[in-house]
Amino acid sequence: MNQDYIKPDNWSIIEEGFDVERVKSSESLFSIGNGAMGQRANFEETYSGPTFQGSYIAGVYYPDKTRVGWWKNGYPEYFAKVLNAPNWIGINVMVNEEKLDLNRCNSITKFRRELNMKEGWYQRSFNAILLNGIEISVKSTRFLSLDLDEIGAIKYEVTPVNQDATIIFTPYLDSGITNEDTNWDDKFWDTYDLSHNGNSAYILSKTMKTEFHVCTGMSNQLFIDNELKNIYPKVETNGTYIGLSYQVDVAKGKTASVAKFGGYAVSLNHKNDDLISASTTILKQASESGFDALLDLQKKAWSKIWEMADITIEGDVKAQQGIRFNIFQLNQTYLGKDARLNIGPKGFTGEKYGGSTYWDTEAYCIPFYMATKDQLVARNLLTYRYHHLEKAIENAQTLGFTNGAALYPMVTMNGEECHNEWEITFEEIHRNGAMTFAIYNYVRYTGDYSYVPEKGLEVMIAIARFWHQRATFSTNRNKYVILGVTGPNEYENNINNNWYTNYLAKWCIEYCVENIDKVKAEYKNDYDRIISKTNIDQEEINAMLEVAEKMYFPYSEKHQVYLQQDGFLDKELIAVSDLDQSQRPINQKWSWDRILRSPYIKQADTLQGFYMFEDQFTKEELARHFDFYEPFTVHESSLSPCVHSIQAAVLDRMDQAYTFYLRTSRLDLDDYNKEVEEGLHITSMAGTWMSIVEGFGGLRIKDDKLSFTPRIPKEWKGYTFNVNFRNQIIKVRVSQEGTSFTLEGDKELTICVDGKEFTISPDSLITV
Repeated sequence: MNQDYIKPDNWSIIEEGFDVERVKSSESLFSIGNGAMGQRANFEETYSGPTFQGSYIAGVYYPDKTRVGWWKNGYPEYFAKVLNAPNWIGINVMVNEEKLDLNRCNSITKFRRELNMKEGWYQRSFNAILLNGIEISVKSTRFLSLDLDEIGAIKYEVTPVNQDATIIFTPYLDSGITNEDTNWDDKFWDTYDLSHNGNSAYILSKTMKTEFHVCTGMSNQLFIDNELKNIYPKVETNGTYIGLSYQVDVAKGKTASVAKFGGYAVSLNHKNDDLISASTTILKQASESGFDALLDLQKKAWSKIWEMADITIEGDVKAQQGIRFNIFQLNQTYLGKDARLNIGPKGFTGEKYGGSTYWDTEAYCIPFYMATKDQLVARNLLTYRYHHLEKAIENAQTLGFTNGAALYPMVTMNGEECHNEWEITFEEIHRNGAMTFAIYNYVRYTGDYSYVPEKGLEVMIAIARFWHQRATFSTNRNKYVILGVTGPNEYENNINNNWYTNYLAKWCIEYCVENIDKVKAEYKNDYDRIISKTNIDQEEINAMLEVAEKMYFPYSEKHQVYLQQDGFLDKELIAVSDLDQSQRPINQKWSWDRILRSPYIKQADTLQGFYMFEDQFTKEELARHFDFYEPFTVHESSLSPCVHSIQAAVLDRMDQAYTFYLRTSRLDLDDYNKEVEEGLHITSMAGTWMSIVEGFGGLRIKDDKLSFTPRIPKEWKGYTFNVNFRNQIIKVRVSQEGTSFTLEGDKELTICVDGKEFTISPDSLITV
């Protein structure tokens, strides 16, 4: 049974009623972020029940020493973790000498949370009768500013309901925090200074080992019924904590409130000696603007994002809520302003996966950012990997590769591999191919070839060298094979000839050589620079091409399908539908030994290749492979349902496509995998966007033109989406009656719809 406490709503995530069992899940679901930092929806006031404290700063990490039973050559020395950062949201509340703690109240009523995605704010309200019998009404509103991305703002309001009250608010900063997922219980932060000035306070701390310096700051304002009160605070402090206490007498029915501005100034952006002054400046700017004016700016900033990124769905509130939640969280995680940053699978919502960069960015996220933002954002994501090329070459050298071959890491913060499960670190090498595919995807979509001679070709050559060296010539088959790998389906590891990996290897080599020839012909200066830097010659190119040409692909004549790997048919092929439901999810119920011997597929593997290289296979081949593999797929990876939704739509199996779409769009809201309390699945949310735009909308690039094959689930009256294609915005509306296109740009655009060409003029509507 999936969770179902989130109220269906077009623009908001809403929870009503307090349940201690839901606190951690809701902390994930109501998370907020602004690209530079983010936080789980922890309570501001004291909470003694089970909670997962989480506040994170983009780009700040700690190299937590790897924990393994015995050492292995080439093994990463550490697992990089986005750190739980100093907590700035805390506000302790005492009412008539009784502490407010929702885990210790006589009663809690009218409890409600709302994450307003349209305007970018989070609000919680409730009535509580404390142990001393006093009833209070509480409302807290907070957001992380998109305009001033080093700060967030909280307005915390308390109204005594049944009697007058003396209320003490203590807004505080606390750097004495830990990560839940620490390997060795290391101390991650060193606090070296606490200071205060009037209504402001600061903590200076730095990360151990990586030496990121952070100033966590706050500035407070106190109000009674919206009238500013000048009360000098009492200071409370210990080695890692500083609080400013304000005591006020509040008549029954009157409201006392604190406006708290807080956040981080980081050595990534400021000199160490300037951190307090940088924090002071931004806090002063926020305080002088005031909470309401900052909130107005927030609403405008989100309105601008939604103008481009929104997808509307008519007639299906749960589907609408799902896609907006996904788009909202993607924009909270990454806005493309800083090429040093990337998109962690959990974003700013939890610690699992270390908050680092995975192949998810290249395989799933880049299409979303290309189409909903300026193409520079996608270029920044590619540039991020270019800057890590030397480290990728070092990673490959560690494993015994030579001559400038590169293996991009499975998990990274700075380009070094830091994943510490051997079957993934050493064997899930298909991630390397996603780097080249992302460049190809960017060029075909944006038409910006300049990236290839400037940066991309060097990356492609290093990756092609890796595949050339990683393949083994089998005299038995007279083919090149790739042994000892894990494909996207992590429920099979250390297998031979994973079809997806082998196909990617062949394609990467061929695409690399194609681009060497193109750059040689059209960009002479760049070509000379690249050849001089890489020392690649025709003899090496020919040797690479031989590997591509003679690559082996396991195939079953009986089933007329490519096999996921050599031994797939040796398994006991029992369909997922014949599994006892009590055994699901198998990753929580079965031993690894049992999983690895089973035919069950964690996520699209062979079908991932059919998605990426669709033009190289017929629809009949796709149908055969879909019908063969989907019955064995348990979709216990968040990256699986979106690919299946797109493939089902291509095959015009709209009921199936719709079911998979709902699963990907509401994966976290409905907690399909029973793990949402650990954080959200941010990168798979880009797959949800793809399910609508590439699946139902059928968007492709064909013959250098935008092409659409629109379809619509029977559950919907209509849907709309926008794409920024080469700096022209195309607005698409699909209904049960037909599809219309509007162009915002300055020149005509030819598109294909269901295989026929149409020309759209700027600001005119065409209906097909």
